[in-house]
Parts: sequence; C-alpha cells; structure tokens
Amino acid sequence: MARRPAPPTWQKQDAILDAALRLFVERGFHGTAVPEVAQEAGVAAGTIYHYFESKTALVNALYRREKEKVSRAIHAAFPATGSPREQFGAIWREMARYATENPQAFAFLELHHHGSYLDADNRRLDQSLRTFGAAFVRAAQGAGVLKPLDPLLMMELIFGAFIGVIRGRWEERVFVDDDALAGAEAACWDAIALHPVN
Repeated sequence: MARRPAPPTWQKQDAILDAALRLFVERGFHGTAVPEVAQEAGVAAGTIYHYFESKTALVNALYRREKEKVSRAIHAAFPATGSPREQFGAIWREMARYATENPQAFAFLELHHHGSYLDADNRRLDQSLRTFGAAFVRAAQGAGVLKPLDPLLMMELIFGAFIGVIRGRWEERVFVDDDALAGAEAACWDAIALHPVN
C-alpha cells in the first residue's frame, strides 16, 4: 500500500498557526504552552520549532498573518475618491465583515494585550494602520466634515464603540444583525461628524 504523502509545508505551518490562534484566544499567550499547540495542531512538539524558533516567534507570526489580512482588506475596500462619509462606511463595513467571518482572529487581535511580545515589524504594521486611520480623519477634518478632535483620540473613540458592539454580539448581550451594525455605524458617524448626515 502506497504511503500517503506528507502535507505541504504551508499546510502544516497554517495548522500550527490555527491551533495557536484557538489556544491563545481561549487561554492567552502566557497560559498556552508549546506542547499544547502541537497537540491541538496534530504535530509533534519538535515540529513547531522547525517553523518557529520560539513561542514568541509563533505569536508574532500569527499576529502578522491576521493584521495583514485586516490591513489588506481595509485598503482594498477604501474608496480613495469617495466622500469622507463613504470612506468611513467602507472602513466600518470591512472591519465588521472581518470580525464576523473571523471571530477568533478578531478577538486575538483586538481583545488581547500584545505589548510584551510584539516584535518591531509587528509594531510598525500596527502603527501603519493607525497612521492610515489618522490620515483619513485629518483629511476629513480638512474638508470641514469631522469635529476638530485629535485624530488618534477620535479613532480610539470610534474603535472602542465598534469593539463594544462586536463584543456585545459575541457575548449575546445585544442582538446585532446587519441592520443593527449599519445603525451603529451611522450613530458613530453622527458622533464625530461636524454636521451629521443621515
């Protein structure tokens, strides 16, 4: 009987990252041991070190994979020539789509504190998304559309509201369907707009 070929390298690496994602969300980075990741991924513990030199390298690879997905999706959906209102809506909807389709990944990225182990590349990646958001806010303020709050403060205000909506949905504290998400997006826009537009 012919022996089944080993899965391609990328499949094994993705299996390890997916297993790490599940465990890091459930137990946190510090509460997860490498052998547990190996068991969850269905590989030998030593196999993980073939792909990642340490647990810190593993969590950074996972963070990079998911943050790049979000970043690419937002940039692709962003209507560069649209109005600030259209741009805001596109960013919100893309974040909502990602959070809905990838709840564990979104929880990992946004509901965990990563500061103690993020490498310089991931810090730059995180900062580039913040810079993009701040540039949107400044441009909209320059056009006289958004209130003159500090752009980073405004982003924290909106993103905090967004996370609250998504978390409330996950924890079943509030009913959030597509209409509710759209209503929340409109309410957040009205909160930051100089002249609210319905």
